[in-house]
Parts: sequence; structure tokens; C-alpha cells
Amino acid sequence: MSRQHHSTLDHDRLQRQGFPEVVYCKSKTAEQIAENLQALADSNGRALGTRVPTDRIDEILSLLPAANYDKLSNTIILGKNPDPAPDQARVAVISAGTSDLPISMEAAVTLEFLGHPVTRFNDIGVAGIHRLHDRIDEIREAAAVIVVAGMEGALPSVVGGLVAAPVIAVPTSIGYGAAFEGIAALLGMLNSCAAGLVVVNIDNGFGAAMAAHRMLSRTHQQLP
Repeated sequence: MSRQHHSTLDHDRLQRQGFPEVVYCKSKTAEQIAENLQALADSNGRALGTRVPTDRIDEILSLLPAANYDKLSNTIILGKNPDPAPDQARVAVISAGTSDLPISMEAAVTLEFLGHPVTRFNDIGVAGIHRLHDRIDEIREAAAVIVVAGMEGALPSVVGGLVAAPVIAVPTSIGYGAAFEGIAALLGMLNSCAAGLVVVNIDNGFGAAMAAHRMLSRTHQQLP
């Protein structure tokens, strides 16, 4: 580990766990974010930051002009993502609605940062169930499936009953009053009758991606 005046970075995490430390940028200053990303990139060849404060992105990019910021997922990457290995398992990332895209994109960006090929399926929620049926054969080709949904959170249960791969459900804070900022979706997913469904915290696309990576890294080549 290396110690800075504001952070103690875990440079050994890649060797120890198969993935590098990622910077959670919310509540950090632009200088703290830039210094941590640069230090991790120097150590691991690349660095990822999530939940970038939008009011600080210009300052961050002025400090890290080589970094790439993705507005939709609110992530920032310094360095080049690894090319997926030829036999690397593909992950399907599904969003129930367009409003869920920021969270599903956070998951997709994280997976690509870790070297996983990703197929995205956007806006195929249960309000138009035929949209899921039209894509289900493609989804079944994935080694793991992440399903992101707000409102009542029904989509992961439906997908969980149609595929054999591990399904990781992500409740989002999208919905009207009784959705309680994602609590309704969270409880619906936790009470799913689809056996073996895994549920992460509200709006935690990053956590879902890391769960998929941990599952797949036990049976596939460890990423660079």
C-alpha cells in the first residue's frame, strides 16, 4: 500500500483479488480524485473512478487531460482498458427503462474496465414484455446477466426464470412516490421467486459488475 496525505491506496489489490482498487469520487475534491487516479494508474496501468462530482469534472480533466469521462455512467478512466481475452466470458447488462441507463452503464463501464466483453440490452422492461422475448436468445448466450430496474423491480425475476446463467439484480431509485427511492424495487428483488437471484444495493451498478467479475474469475482466465 502507498500512503498519501489524504488517502491510503491499495496497490496490491489487483494481485490479491484479481481487480484493482477503484476510486469512489463522490465527496472528494478534484485534487484528491486526480491524485488517486494517477497513482493507481501508475501502479496498475489504468484506473477507474465512479460517481464523479459533476461540478468538478472540468477541474478534474484539467488535472488529468488524458482521462476519459463518460457523462451517462458518471465514470472516469485513466489509461487504456485491456482487450478481452479470446475466451473471456461475455456479460449481458439489461436495463428495464431508459431512466435506468446511468446505473446499467456504470455496470457496463466497470466490466469493460476489467476486460469483460459486454452486450447491452436497453429499455426492455416488463411494461412491454415482448421486447425481452425478442432478445432472450442473445441474453442466454451470456455467462452472467446483470438486470437493472426501478419501479416495482419485476424484470430480474422474469429474466431469472428464463436463463441458466447467474443473474445479478440492481434496484434503482427510479419510480413514483411509493417506489420509495428504490426500496420497493429492492424488496421485490429480495423476495423474488427466481431461485438463486443475487441482489445488490440500490443504484449500485458498480457492485453488480464486481459481483459478476468475481463469479466469472473463478472459472475463467484471470484478467491482466
